[in-house]
Amino acid sequence: MKFLIFLTIVTFPLSHSPHAKERKPNILLLMSDDLNSALSGFGHPQCKTPRLDALAKRGVRFENMHCQYPVCGSSRASLMTGLYPYTNGMLGNGGNLRENLPNVVTLSQLFRNNGYHAGRVSKIYHMGIPFEIIAGTADHDDAPSWDETVNIKAPEQKAPGKRTEWSPKDKSSQTFTGVEASTGDLEHADGMAADAAIEFLKQNKDKPFFLGCGFVRPHVPLVAPSKYFDRYDRDAMVSPEVPKGDLDDVPKIIRNYKSIDRYGVTPELHKGLLEAYYASISYMDEQVGRVLETLDELGLRENTIVIFSSDHGYLLGHHHKFQKQHLFEESTRVPFILSVPWITKSHGHASNKITELVDLYPTLAELAGLTPPTNLQGQSLLPLLKNPTTKEWATDLAFSISRSGGESIRTSEWRFTHWGFGAKGEELYDLKNDPNEFTNLAKDPNYTDRLNQLKARLKTKRKEAGYDANRYK
Repeated sequence: MKFLIFLTIVTFPLSHSPHAKERKPNILLLMSDDLNSALSGFGHPQCKTPRLDALAKRGVRFENMHCQYPVCGSSRASLMTGLYPYTNGMLGNGGNLRENLPNVVTLSQLFRNNGYHAGRVSKIYHMGIPFEIIAGTADHDDAPSWDETVNIKAPEQKAPGKRTEWSPKDKSSQTFTGVEASTGDLEHADGMAADAAIEFLKQNKDKPFFLGCGFVRPHVPLVAPSKYFDRYDRDAMVSPEVPKGDLDDVPKIIRNYKSIDRYGVTPELHKGLLEAYYASISYMDEQVGRVLETLDELGLRENTIVIFSSDHGYLLGHHHKFQKQHLFEESTRVPFILSVPWITKSHGHASNKITELVDLYPTLAELAGLTPPTNLQGQSLLPLLKNPTTKEWATDLAFSISRSGGESIRTSEWRFTHWGFGAKGEELYDLKNDPNEFTNLAKDPNYTDRLNQLKARLKTKRKEAGYDANRYK
């Protein structure tokens, strides 16, 4: 059975000549979908990601990187605009970025405007997975961001092989369907995306480029060739440890949202779910490796900045919950690797400084010597690339929002979250003594001063992030 890559090439005029006086650094942005920090290079004890681990050795791991909204559309829009969701107006998977901000200059658009050839392969802005992969569409794309685009058409859960429903009570499109496919790497979405990215690199190796390549795994359905499932022992899978009654002290507005009861995941099913999630990651990891190998084969690695990131975190039974749109650590934290070939001193090191996905835009602009828009809300990561532990890094909190008026700040030692913009409950976690966020201290009188301090900081940050009480209620 064969499935085709559907190629759509869209051409737009550039505002500057593509002929530069000297070779500009290329940009390769690689994104995964619904990936939490389950990478072996980030310390995960079971998931195996040798290709991404090798990339991390040629760059810096940002181990305290946080998204701005743990859902695909909002998070990706923030990364590509350098703006918080309150500012760009993307507060979910709906909406239209260009309608909200007609004159916005997106990250790749900045590079286009400065002589780069910009391409997109598969999912960079929001796409409805699995339906848009099955259809080969990208309805939420931003045309001014690209010179050419490639949409992938693949079978997803319809692929031949052994199919299992690991969350049998959930009948939504986001249920945990696993497929141990009998077909090979190139007959599924991420293999096709890698092929298209490789072709782009070959066609554009002699001119400066910005390539955004999106891999859809481990987004459900959890589809991968069976050989990637063979890397794991299902019986040995370890589920997150969660104390009984963990959600009893969580505000009611979010307590039962996407909790385990909705999914019908038994302890045995949980093992299979984890195996399928990790197998999907290993499959994605191999495709990343194929693209990076091509950089080397074409002699492009030493002049190409490589970024790997997920769009947001993901719960896999943590806090007796699954998937996204929560504001726990597992939801907001993303694995993030930035490899700048000529900044070699920090290669293989990690930074634990608090960083945010809005920081990527100003970083790449500075590294490429481009002048970004003046309204960017992130900070360039260049100081951390030079010295991952530098005291020059001033950012000391990450700001993330979610559904139901959820807002959260994460400092080095605390997380404060409230719901209903403060009217529907609060959460306070001491990350130094309770890193898994099991004990909500918001109602403990011993922490009233700390609570009030963090509440004030959140209100200040939300204003900086563009919150308008008349617009968001």
